[in-house]
Amino acid sequence: MERIYGKKSFRETLAGLRIRIIDLYIIRKFLGTFVFSLILILTIAVVFDFAEKIDNFMEKEAPAKAIIFDYYMNFIPFFATLFAPLFVFISVIFFTSKMSVNTEIIAILNSGMSFRRMMWPYFLSALVIAIFIYLLTNFVIPDANMKRMNFEDKYYRRTSRRVQVMNVHRQVYRNIYIYMESFNPLSMSGRNFTIEKFDDDGMLQSKLSSMWVRWDTATHRWTVGNYYIREISREGEVITRGMQTDTTLTITPDDLSRDPDFVHTMTYNDLRRYISLLRLQGSDEIKLFLIEKHRRFSSPFAVFILTLIGVSLSSRKVRGGIGMNIGIGLGLSFTYILFMQFSSQFSLKGNLDPMLAMWIPNIIYAIVALVLYRLAPK
Repeated sequence: MERIYGKKSFRETLAGLRIRIIDLYIIRKFLGTFVFSLILILTIAVVFDFAEKIDNFMEKEAPAKAIIFDYYMNFIPFFATLFAPLFVFISVIFFTSKMSVNTEIIAILNSGMSFRRMMWPYFLSALVIAIFIYLLTNFVIPDANMKRMNFEDKYYRRTSRRVQVMNVHRQVYRNIYIYMESFNPLSMSGRNFTIEKFDDDGMLQSKLSSMWVRWDTATHRWTVGNYYIREISREGEVITRGMQTDTTLTITPDDLSRDPDFVHTMTYNDLRRYISLLRLQGSDEIKLFLIEKHRRFSSPFAVFILTLIGVSLSSRKVRGGIGMNIGIGLGLSFTYILFMQFSSQFSLKGNLDPMLAMWIPNIIYAIVALVLYRLAPK
């Protein structure tokens, strides 16, 4: 039997998803408008960015070749992938509203195509964009970001982006922990440094305490000064004092104080390995990297949600025309960015789970999308 209780068979469903002329028309409109809006917004962003930084470029005599190829050729893909879901949303709002004003949507629905079937070419286009965002963000953009940041450090920034950190706690080996009251990334030195070693039962075995610790760039080791070591055993305690000695630790100054944008220079595999290391060290910095990890999955998924909202919102012919739909679309875009910023800050400064923080905007907008879909003209 081809039909059971009025439902389409699997064969009929597959036949209904075959690419038709109208599907190619919508896909061409979608991708064409997306590329055009992307080029337009990126051009504006580059012009404003260049106007802001031209004084620094001239002061530090940055070569034109480096400005073009080392900076802007790497700035453009980073900016494009960062806001690609919003560019998709605006593009869908724009060309779908135009189709609605020209009564093309009405003609498509009157031809017998359902609204759900009309979404098929939209989601195919969104899938292509989402795949590109995922691949670029996880495997291509990190290397481009590294080149861009190196250029900024050389020709743009006056001071280091690294800041002094306080109360550093890290696990460096199994049952071995270090503590620093403060660490200065410029001098690569810390104050009030301790190393504590525990047995498997949690009992303290030894403790090294020193007034200062410094990273030796020649030997790539930590040097501690004005120290004493307290060793505890069943027989009693033994205290050893000294002026200076070297230590072998699994951390480097980069692990203690990194550029906040360092997270954007890591591929997905590097990010996953580094999160494992931070989890072993018990670092509070892990939240920042978990947020970035989940953002790289939630951002491509947001393309589908914003596409559904865009089509449902702009497929109805309204009195305000294209301008009204674009205004609503921009408003929703800004609220999406606002939700994303709020949720990430709640995770960094509070107890909100990083994965939940990155998916809350998608969950909220998925609900909005379903409501608008049910209200869309069928």
